[in-house]
Amino acid sequence: MPTINVIPYATIIFILAATNCHVSSFSLYKTRLPRNVEKTWHLKIQTKTPPTRLYSSTVSKTSEMMRDMREQLAQNEDANFMMQALRGQGMNDDDNAAEGLQMRLVGEDMVDGGSGLPYEYDPEALKSYFGKKPLVVLKRIIQVLGVGGGFFTKSAIDAFLGRNDPDLEVKRAAELRDLITSLGPFYIKLGQALSIRPDVLSPRSMVELQKLCDKVPSYDSKIAFATIERELGRTVDELFSEITPEPVAAASLGQVYKATLRKTGQTVAVKVQRPGVLETVSLDLYLAREIGLIARAFPLLADRLDAVALLDEFAYRFFQELDYNAECANGLKIKEQMKVLPMVVIPSNFPEYTSRRVHVAEWIYGEKLSQSTADDVGALVNLGVITYLTQLLDAGFFHADPHPGNMMRTEDGKLAILDFGLMTEITDNQKYGMIEAIAHLLNRDYSEIGQDFINLDFIPEGTDTRPIVPALTKVFDVALAGGGAKSINFQDLAADLAQITFDYPFRIPPYFALVIRAISVLEGIALVGNPNFAIIDEAYPYIARRLMTDDSPRLKAALKYMVYGKENNFDAERLIDLLQALEKFSAVRDDGDGSAFKVNGVRGTKVVGSAGDFVG
Repeated sequence: MPTINVIPYATIIFILAATNCHVSSFSLYKTRLPRNVEKTWHLKIQTKTPPTRLYSSTVSKTSEMMRDMREQLAQNEDANFMMQALRGQGMNDDDNAAEGLQMRLVGEDMVDGGSGLPYEYDPEALKSYFGKKPLVVLKRIIQVLGVGGGFFTKSAIDAFLGRNDPDLEVKRAAELRDLITSLGPFYIKLGQALSIRPDVLSPRSMVELQKLCDKVPSYDSKIAFATIERELGRTVDELFSEITPEPVAAASLGQVYKATLRKTGQTVAVKVQRPGVLETVSLDLYLAREIGLIARAFPLLADRLDAVALLDEFAYRFFQELDYNAECANGLKIKEQMKVLPMVVIPSNFPEYTSRRVHVAEWIYGEKLSQSTADDVGALVNLGVITYLTQLLDAGFFHADPHPGNMMRTEDGKLAILDFGLMTEITDNQKYGMIEAIAHLLNRDYSEIGQDFINLDFIPEGTDTRPIVPALTKVFDVALAGGGAKSINFQDLAADLAQITFDYPFRIPPYFALVIRAISVLEGIALVGNPNFAIIDEAYPYIARRLMTDDSPRLKAALKYMVYGKENNFDAERLIDLLQALEKFSAVRDDGDGSAFKVNGVRGTKVVGSAGDFVG
């Protein structure tokens, strides 16, 4: 199954945006490359010159170009599929389980109630534990093969016969989706994680896997209430004055009840972990990793994908999600950090009512942002962009499970963000690197992009990135020399960029895949009501605020670079852009109003006076 090589794909998108190229046609073609790379998709783009040449790289003009490109990309089937997947537009967010679904888990009694299993991901400990339980391992293998044997057989026949039809690919992906759902939480979560990785799956497969439904049949409430009492050491009646007799929602890891705390009278959501989850997840991880280690012995497989590294990255985060104490701590931390955004609601968490398998948090009244028809959804999406950038670039503590179901519009018109079981930490080097990369792209300074790739962990430290620069500056130099985009051979450029990604150790770092996903999901919600939405318009106010208020030497240097450029020439237009963006940031942060700049002393519906107005 061929996959798009996302590095040259994304690089060309950046080049088109920064050089003001208007795309007239867009297609994918397949070619043979050296080093035994046979099935790699490249981009072939034909362009036309715009009626007038635009040399200014202001944010407004860049966003206009991005909108033009989005329209052109939507006309290409593969590119459109990938954008749908990244935006979560195919995500199954049903409130109910799929009809006829039966999830097969390992019983707690099969592995002694999990006695001896690590609560943190430790592959060696899992190997030691299950190495002593061959019958348990054999039973799970038989269970998986019994469910998925037909799919594996059909896939093997497809590979043997060389079938490579797009419709067949979609059909197999849909069959895999149903298979994954029935095998339990490990396979469901792994499928969802892969559905945002264009470096691993084809666009069509990404879309199909996003239809995975994490809503499954509930288990007996008697078992859930017994778990609450065992974990918290008190009876359900002692803890809650009211609790729904049946769960209001059930997912692969646990199910949720609506309750009222007896002590305070607060309405809360009580999440109780499903029996056998730790045991099943641990065993499935052990088996998958053993298969991955075997695959490393085959160069054809190992050169294409390091399954063990990918699995270890996923498993570490998954084990964190199994510990509800960690989720509670995450919620407390992010609530404190988000106090700088008064229009953002983070549910209160209750450590005294939380354990490894039980989590209690404030019940939020509202509706899913993606399903809301309120007039202020657009403004809340703008606020969401600011919120995620604040997590990412201020706190360095980032919500790693962004999807439409985790963002709500509260009854009083605020933005609520839920579920902090999965979080990602961002280093200072990565934070500053992202802001610096944006500055370089807006200034069209491709000579620095190689170091930006290193700072952002796309390329290992110490790699000589000088060969990357010519491919990136080729378009820039031609555009400045005259003739615009019509003189650029994008087919040759795509081949050059693709070759570089095979010559150099490019990879999409895990945190960046989540960043792309979060911003793309917000964009997908916004585009439903506003086809002209441009993410750079809503992100730039935050970038301006960081550049103009941060004391770090790197961001002070980035601010100077933004205003003066590489040639140290003052750019008044860029300074005005920054000041206007800073004003918009204040409107979004304080009032949730990102709809307008100040006009005649009024911003949105709020009178703010004439302070700061330019005169003369």
